[in-house]
Amino acid sequence: MLYSQSVESRLEQWRQSAADLGRALNKDPDVKWPAARKIYLDTLARLFPAPANVLVSDLTMAGMPTSVIAPATLNGDRVMLYLHGGGYASGGRQAYHGLGGQFANLLNAEVYIPDYRLAPEHPFPAAIDDVLAAYLFLIDEGRDPASIVISGDSAGGAMVVTLMRKIRDLGLAQPAAGVAISPWANLEHTGRSACDREGRDPLCSAEFLGLLADNFLGHELPSHPDASPVFADVRNIAPVMIQIGENEVMMSDGIRLAGHLAEQRVRVSLEVWPEMFHVWHLFFQHLPQADKALENAAAFLLAALKERE
Repeated sequence: MLYSQSVESRLEQWRQSAADLGRALNKDPDVKWPAARKIYLDTLARLFPAPANVLVSDLTMAGMPTSVIAPATLNGDRVMLYLHGGGYASGGRQAYHGLGGQFANLLNAEVYIPDYRLAPEHPFPAAIDDVLAAYLFLIDEGRDPASIVISGDSAGGAMVVTLMRKIRDLGLAQPAAGVAISPWANLEHTGRSACDREGRDPLCSAEFLGLLADNFLGHELPSHPDASPVFADVRNIAPVMIQIGENEVMMSDGIRLAGHLAEQRVRVSLEVWPEMFHVWHLFFQHLPQADKALENAAAFLLAALKERE
């Protein structure tokens, strides 16, 4: 598939912005993590800005800098907790003001995007501990779990499922539902698409993912259920939608996660989008498939919120 000039230009800038991250993962002594992260974050923030009709404010959430995105019209107490991607090593809230803002508009909900801790300074399970703390913050603030939805992409997509498990294990009520966008569901990368989709996704390669996994895991195994939800006990969690692109090296493991959820009696909706790349949703208003995927995700979440009213 040939993408539009607008999409291709943004893809190329996104790729270039990750170059120093790759060098940092390869332990290049001339590259420092803070500088590499800043280039990546600033580029994504510029490429994918917040919609003009939302209000972005700052909050400290369980000790984490957090963006709160409010639409022009709120519907009751609806709130989304959005878990950003970046391989547990990069990314950040400013890069997701666009996607978070679009969700805010589609759901008429506030969207919270916390800056959880990143590896290698804070390896597994720091990020997972932080997103659980963010959810508990919402509960402590009096938010009704029935009015909360969760979404995330890539590493954040995997944490959607992991967070629901942590909530279950604490004996707390589940959120209404979750949407896992391009989830990094298996850090062993044993799915077939890790081989036969290699080179088709313009943003991710199996080699790069392997470096990110090593950077995040430290001395932990990639099969740990908190790192790779395809190996986890996922019983009794809220409904989940998984959206994955057919060109992604992660595709097979995203499909495996959907099957794993279904086998353990979790209501799951799977969408595999032909010719789409990793987290194509960021390209809303530039790529029709991004607009439609977000509309489908919002419809899934709105239906779940309605069921819990």
